[in-house]
Amino acid sequence: MKVIPLSYIARNLWVRRVTTLLTALGMALVVFVFATVLMMSEGIRATLVATGQSDNVLLLRKGAGAEINSGISRDQAAVAESSAGIATNGAGQRLVSKESVVLNTLPKRSNGKPSNVTLRGTSTLGLELRPQVQIVQGRMFRPGTSEIIAGQAVARGFRGTGLGETLHFAQRDWLVVGVFDSGKTGFDSEIWGDADQMMAAFRRNAYSTVVFRLIDSAAFATVKAALEADQRLQLDVKPETQFYAEQSEALATFIRILGLSLSVIFSIGAVVGAMITMFAAVAQRVGEIGTLRALGFRRAAVLLAFLLESLLLSLVGGVLGLFAASWMQAVDISTTNFQTFSELAFQFTLTPTIAMQTLLFSLAMGFIGGFIPAWRAGRLKIVDCLRAA
Repeated sequence: MKVIPLSYIARNLWVRRVTTLLTALGMALVVFVFATVLMMSEGIRATLVATGQSDNVLLLRKGAGAEINSGISRDQAAVAESSAGIATNGAGQRLVSKESVVLNTLPKRSNGKPSNVTLRGTSTLGLELRPQVQIVQGRMFRPGTSEIIAGQAVARGFRGTGLGETLHFAQRDWLVVGVFDSGKTGFDSEIWGDADQMMAAFRRNAYSTVVFRLIDSAAFATVKAALEADQRLQLDVKPETQFYAEQSEALATFIRILGLSLSVIFSIGAVVGAMITMFAAVAQRVGEIGTLRALGFRRAAVLLAFLLESLLLSLVGGVLGLFAASWMQAVDISTTNFQTFSELAFQFTLTPTIAMQTLLFSLAMGFIGGFIPAWRAGRLKIVDCLRAA
């Protein structure tokens, strides 16, 4: 079968460049929404997954699901701390951090509206367990004092959390002595202080979680079996990376479903626009179609030519929309995590998979919008075309 040259197809789009551009921009808008939704979902997932360390293990009360719902007694924490397989640091200390996690409402800098912020009671060993966390302003809090350090996202977004400022909560004043950067992970949205001081201030007798580092990450299954077999504990034992991945599932899934539903609704308008554009192209080029048929091009070749024209149009719109969406990676955004009900700062993340899915979505709109006009063009009879010309 003789195939109509691609240069002829592209030239027809250029001849109608104003209509082509307007239709492509309509598609680009839908593609932009589609891509940003996927980038938002991926950004949330990447932020939380990167929060954990592959050789860290996190213990929670069985069935808790989140740190704020968990409770581990001091006796249980002591038993867990004495477990085999836990790594030590250069000073010979076992790398175990017994932590308390609570929520506190703070006003935002931008509008004064309150939002939940995670307060984590930890220790110097807790900082050592998270090598991605670095103090970038000030210093680490001193154990046994009402000093705190704030993640960069919190320091930027909430009043009273900047270096040298004072926060009042739990009937006590807390001095911000440092700001830390956790490499755009979930810890950037937290405030850290001494675990014992936090527990005393909030009148808690139990820790929320226990985190420790394994000597060998390959021994996780053995360590987990030993901890779960101890009837004194009754704890869930998870790799830290798995725990934070689970924390992202509910929010990321909700955003993906809602966003994709809106994208599908918007895409109907883009498909109709492409269909109208292609029907107009067929109507304007009846004479050309007749000439092509007279030159020996079959119906299938004409159908393929108009379908490729629609796909090329949608590809232009897809590239424009994806290019615009890529700039969203420079935007910092925050939302409420459904698992913890606290503020989570993250960035839009564009991956090769998302780029491919976006372009395929754009091409699908072009195929749906262009198939009927292309089929119509292929069904025209030579005599009717030449007579109309």
